Amino acid sequence: MPRVSVVPGGTATTSLTVRNDGDIVEAYRLEVVGDCAPWTTVEPERVSLYPGTSETVTIRLAPPRSSRVRAGDVPLAVRVLPTERPEAVRVPETVVHVGEFRELRAELVPRRRRGWLRGRYRLAVRNEGNARVRVAFAAGQQGEELRLAFQPTAQDLEPGESAEAGLRVRAGGPVWFGTPTTWPFTVTAGDARDTRDTRDGRDGADGTGGADGAGATGEAAEAAGTAGHEPVHPPLEAEFVQLPLLPRWLLALLALLVALLVAWFALVRPAVRSTAKEAADEVVQQRPAPTAAPSARPSGDSTRPGGSGATTAPGTGGDGGTGTRPGATGGGQQGSATIDLETAGGRTATGTYTVPAGKAFGITDIVVANFQGDEGVMTIGFGDRKITTIALETFRNQDYHWVTPIRITESQTVTVQVTCAKPGTPATGRRAEKCHEVLNVSGVLSDLR
Repeated sequence: MPRVSVVPGGTATTSLTVRNDGDIVEAYRLEVVGDCAPWTTVEPERVSLYPGTSETVTIRLAPPRSSRVRAGDVPLAVRVLPTERPEAVRVPETVVHVGEFRELRAELVPRRRRGWLRGRYRLAVRNEGNARVRVAFAAGQQGEELRLAFQPTAQDLEPGESAEAGLRVRAGGPVWFGTPTTWPFTVTAGDARDTRDTRDGRDGADGTGGADGAGATGEAAEAAGTAGHEPVHPPLEAEFVQLPLLPRWLLALLALLVALLVAWFALVRPAVRSTAKEAADEVVQQRPAPTAAPSARPSGDSTRPGGSGATTAPGTGGDGGTGTRPGATGGGQQGSATIDLETAGGRTATGTYTVPAGKAFGITDIVVANFQGDEGVMTIGFGDRKITTIALETFRNQDYHWVTPIRITESQTVTVQVTCAKPGTPATGRRAEKCHEVLNVSGVLSDLR
């Protein structure tokens, strides 16, 4: 049999002549063996010959267009098996040249990507051809707004093999605000070789054999091919949608905030400041004019069993200094008194300050100090009124203020009662042995009228 060429997806034929050189009628069965057998047929598959006669059969080759049919030389053999004399079997052989074809299947995922400045894509490629190919990846656009880069840029693929490449897309600059901008681009996967061989041949021969031999005649099909750099797969179209950094709703919100700030500084703030100034002027006008400082002394004994307390009269500071201040108003002098109270854990102590005879004390402010962080309960009273009861562990320093003074008269007392549950730890870092609280009360001390 002569050498024959065929392209996958096409057909080619050759012939084989079988001759009976025996002295009896013989039947011959023909079978194709080898790698070509799945896509090769013999027509007819069985012949009967009288002695001294011959017959020519056709061998038809029709390889499928598949990556499983590799390009190159493939052996072809036909087993000629006599029915009467099976020991006289013959297997004539030849070579079939399978031509190359290029076919790539490519898929880009996703086709549309959204982002502020960059996007990533994945290109999957499969070699559907029957020859090894070096696939080169490329991407481009009409303008220069995008920078496109593949990793890797090329890859070798065997027939039926798949591979992936990553594509990075980066915009030239950000879009600050407005509507999203769409940038189209294309992706190609092609053969990286500059040229491809073109094969075209035709083979034919005749032959004769003996009684147990065979002769062959055949003709070859043409092998198709193309030359030059080719994409192999059509270009894939894709898009990168660049999003603005500042969406429209954010611009509207910023405009609204700016408008509110302008309205505040232009309209609201001046009105608030004017109202506050008028209220302050009214309070100053209602205060009494300052008078001479009265002498005030605390009550004789301000302690009870279980604790100790010390008081400072209004009009004198904690260091014994004068209590006259610019804030004094007519009809009295502004001053303060301090009650310093200590008591052991689990006990209750009371400290007092008594308003001097002939005087009235208009209390406007009190400040309570729990600088050790003691735990327990403190109750403050003015005269026969309980002002507040507070837990010591809820504060370190606390102050209260009244626009309208709370007035107590001569012989009435400011009372502080402390029940010590647990002494605290001052700034020294050592736990104190006793609870220690300080109350400062201030206001206007005036003559009783």
